[in-house]
Amino acid sequence: MKKIVSILGARPQFVKAAVLSRIIKNHGQIDEVIVHTGQHYDANMSDIFFEEMEIPKPQYNLNINEMSHGAMTGHMFEEIEKLLHIEKPDAVVVYGDTNSTLAGALAAKKMNIKIVHIEAGLRSFNMKMPEEVNRTLTDRISDLLLCPTDIAIENLQKEGFEHFDCKILKCGDIMKDAVSFYATMSAEKSSIIHDLKLTKDAFVLATIHRQENTDDLEKLAAIFEGLEEIHEEVKVVMPLHPRTRAILERHKLNYNFVMIDPVGYFDMLELLKLCTLVISDSGGLQKEAYFNKKHCVIAREETEWVELVTHGFAEVVGSDKEKLVKAFHRFKNSDADFSKNLYGHGVGEQIHQEILSILK
Repeated sequence: MKKIVSILGARPQFVKAAVLSRIIKNHGQIDEVIVHTGQHYDANMSDIFFEEMEIPKPQYNLNINEMSHGAMTGHMFEEIEKLLHIEKPDAVVVYGDTNSTLAGALAAKKMNIKIVHIEAGLRSFNMKMPEEVNRTLTDRISDLLLCPTDIAIENLQKEGFEHFDCKILKCGDIMKDAVSFYATMSAEKSSIIHDLKLTKDAFVLATIHRQENTDDLEKLAAIFEGLEEIHEEVKVVMPLHPRTRAILERHKLNYNFVMIDPVGYFDMLELLKLCTLVISDSGGLQKEAYFNKKHCVIAREETEWVELVTHGFAEVVGSDKEKLVKAFHRFKNSDADFSKNLYGHGVGEQIHQEILSILK
């Protein structure tokens, strides 16, 4: 039986891996070894995902976190290389754009192991973002580039990837499979709406965690002041990323909107289903909002998911307080048609078949 090593380290990767790992197990044609780098180490951002989504427990947990980008990526590279020598896989699967993604891809490339990059071809065209560096470099050394959209394919073509020794395919977004599969389960198992005494369409779901926002106090304050203004009209609920919480505490910044601990996937799904709309700087949450038929106000200067903006499902406002509040009011009263299929269907099965094809 052929073997793959899947490298995971952050919340969106756990969600995507849950879909593919279940399909791999059901088909029984691939032996999967899961490696958790530890990049997201908070129990509510890591352990709970494996438990409630029934993802097989990682065979390796590297527990690498709380370091600079260089130190973290380098240490991950070193440890992943060691375990690849032990496991001797036929391919390494990486997701998205984290330090874990780049470290896993580099370790595999140095050992001439095939690399599968799920969510390839995305670009923000902002090389100041660590994520942009990670995904661009990972794409360049991957053997199988599985793209979620036509735009992702076009990005790779513009960068000359048709001249490289790799296979490029559009397969859609695997996160859509996760939302569809776990929607019923989340309704049965999550109590967060009751616990927080929330009412359908009477609260805004917000998340802010990217370094471009959290490390710039002027930007962070502008975004949070906008959320504070919105909170006077509609309750704002924010699962607070550990990095954001630490910065708020360090600078003694206090706000009145509702801040809660990070939540598991089922709780997040229920919040997404029942909120009025989403305000976030998360790439994954932009799509999860769309999958749950909710608009998203994007608190960044750009987005990789440009089709959401093009079709009117999202708006980029950066850290501009006035733009944020205006976008909230515009979307709050919008009656958009979310029936358009932007991200495919049956994505996990397609990815499984493509992985099998390169293992032959």
